[in-house]
Amino acid sequence: MVFFCSDLEGVWVPEVWINVARITGIDELKLTTRDINDYDKLMRHRIAILHQYKITLKDIQQVISQIKPIDGAKDLLSWIRQVSQIAIVSDTFVEFAAPLMAQLDYPTLFCNSLVIDQHGMIVDYQLRQHDQKRQVVKALKQLNYKVIAFGDSYNDISMLQEANEGILFSPPENVKNDYPEFRVANNYNELKSYIEKYL
Repeated sequence: MVFFCSDLEGVWVPEVWINVARITGIDELKLTTRDINDYDKLMRHRIAILHQYKITLKDIQQVISQIKPIDGAKDLLSWIRQVSQIAIVSDTFVEFAAPLMAQLDYPTLFCNSLVIDQHGMIVDYQLRQHDQKRQVVKALKQLNYKVIAFGDSYNDISMLQEANEGILFSPPENVKNDYPEFRVANNYNELKSYIEKYL
């Protein structure tokens, strides 16, 4: 039996931090895991910028409430859930994800959490599990699933490597060039055609 695992941002919804950067006008927040493959370094950078500009969790949640799924995302995700099983495995946070999950009809999501101070500022983050994307795939394989994984960024690579089959979905050129061993789906139609081969 096949189980699918996917990233969230860049696959089903736009990048949250890019939207925060766009709406706040703070270009330093545009960096994502497409640019920096050290997640801790990226998050420490983000938290420092938020403190510099006094941006609270509530401010970020207001931005997220305006984000809509990528065109076609809900339909493809719904189709996958009808023909198989899927878990979204993301480096986002519980505090960010709720409005996005509501728009996608609440698929299974594994993600992290934030540490918030008394002023509503983000002061730290807590990983649910180290290298959780790989660990989720490994656990599903131990349950005798064949796992097909897809994502778009450096932080998805361990998940794709651990899966029986890994697919880069609409990746930037730098990720595609660094990992030429993965097949590439440039849009939902191509992704669906790949998925159908495993059903």
